[in-house]
Amino acid sequence: MSEKVLPTQVLTEIDSSVRETRLKGVGELERLANGSDLAMAAAARRTLMRLTQEDSRSVAAAAAAALERTALRLNPDQVHFGQVAAGTTRLEAEVLVEGPPLAAAAAVTVSGPGLRAMLAGRRLRIAWLPAADWLDGTVTVRGPAGWADVRVTGQVAAGAAVARTDGEEQFAIPDDPSTTRMTVLSAPPARKQRRAPVLLAALAAGVLLGGAGVAVALNRGDDPVPPPTLALVPTTAPATAAAAATGAAPGPTGVARVPLALSVSSLAKPTMVGTIRVGDEPEGVVVSPDSRTVYVANQSSRILSVLDVATERVTSVRLRNTPRFVATSRDGRLVFVSMYEDDKSGSGVAVVDAAARKVLRYMSTGVQPYTLAVGPDGRVWVPIHSERRVEIYDASGYRARGRVLVPPNPHAVAFSGPLKRAYTPNHESNAVSIIDMRTDRLLKSIPVSKAPHSIAVSPDGRTVLVAGYEANAADLIDAATLRRIGPFKVGKQPQSVAFATDGEHAYVVNEGSNSVSVLDGHTGAVTATVPVGRSPRTVAVSPDGRMAYVSNGADDTISVLRTAS
Repeated sequence: MSEKVLPTQVLTEIDSSVRETRLKGVGELERLANGSDLAMAAAARRTLMRLTQEDSRSVAAAAAAALERTALRLNPDQVHFGQVAAGTTRLEAEVLVEGPPLAAAAAVTVSGPGLRAMLAGRRLRIAWLPAADWLDGTVTVRGPAGWADVRVTGQVAAGAAVARTDGEEQFAIPDDPSTTRMTVLSAPPARKQRRAPVLLAALAAGVLLGGAGVAVALNRGDDPVPPPTLALVPTTAPATAAAAATGAAPGPTGVARVPLALSVSSLAKPTMVGTIRVGDEPEGVVVSPDSRTVYVANQSSRILSVLDVATERVTSVRLRNTPRFVATSRDGRLVFVSMYEDDKSGSGVAVVDAAARKVLRYMSTGVQPYTLAVGPDGRVWVPIHSERRVEIYDASGYRARGRVLVPPNPHAVAFSGPLKRAYTPNHESNAVSIIDMRTDRLLKSIPVSKAPHSIAVSPDGRTVLVAGYEANAADLIDAATLRRIGPFKVGKQPQSVAFATDGEHAYVVNEGSNSVSVLDGHTGAVTATVPVGRSPRTVAVSPDGRMAYVSNGADDTISVLRTAS
């Protein structure tokens, strides 16, 4: 399917030398992308994607806005199964796929222990068969109408034995990447359409993602589907037991409501609960998706420290070059460590097997890779400090997938999944850059407080927090409108920021004050100041929301803070 399927008039308009005529063509492309002719809709969106690279900023912006309005959306974008009772073998929820008819042609990928998903028409069916006592996973839907994902969380009650039954085969998705299964599901009765099933199958096959845990379901019609009722359904445990475990009121037999909020509430004033010695001059810190392991990059020892949270035992992975910052894959199987020497030699990223605790590969990057991060789609984003760009790699970290030029010089990157945007603080430019994750294109940059070092996005994707290192201040930014609020005075030399998992509070590490400022996540007001070790560098919040870990560069320690009740 190429642009040749588009009407001649539209092709003439978008190729015009007159800006106003091209803008009119963009409007026509948006109308076609929303239509029921799937081949035409897919071609229209591909053309809109191309137009986002137009030299004319107004045409490029109009095309980007049209892409956003014709993209698939998932409602809701979070499912939290809560704390479930012992013996629960299966829980289910449904999410509505919104958007144009083209949104029904999609592939589904899952990441998370015991997580399964299948798309039937516009209903995304998600099941959790507890294969571990925790779940913090993602279901991603991707097709010609774009991509979106749902974060799925849950926990088996403490001390509960995890049950596995043959029932898993009823909703199994192959774990072997070479055995992708495609299923065509019947939809509710709809008017006859001769071409839709064939086109949907072709479109879905064209966008099917590689990797473990993939299944596809194709819609045979585009009739509206009412919003789903979200419910968790234990197949063996009584509803009253599940309700007691989650704190919810008992519902009808076998059914309880799925809460869409995290089960912990962040504290306005966290408490210090311990200090743990790691390697020499710890800098970057990250917590594994299951909250059980903390990884610390030690700048003066060429060692990645691995902290077992339960036992407080620290082991080491030796690296080829000086480690600086660290991130994990969304499933926790891989750890990515940015590296470079003081003279900028040895620049690259180490890819570490989390289970085996060994380096799988060293990846060459631009000079001075800084605070890398893994995006909602699993790709690895690496800010290249000395070369004013962000490099993007696939989920394995092995293959380059793109680069985005930004103002000097990027220090970090954070993401808004709902808005499909990435944000980069640029230290020497006193600005934050906004990148469209669908096109990997720089949209614009906005001014912030002097020397922005670190950035974080709230769990709902709506608020951006930036640390101004030389301004002794932090800024809040509306992620959608890009309206800046602040600055808010914090401690000296704010170096790192993070949000609590409920978004109610945020944390700013003050390197020059040996403290962490706690902010109200909505207003930016300081609610507390917590002393930590000397020369604190980075803060990481555990995905379960209960703890935060701060690296103390001058003490060779990690401060452990209790952040939730």
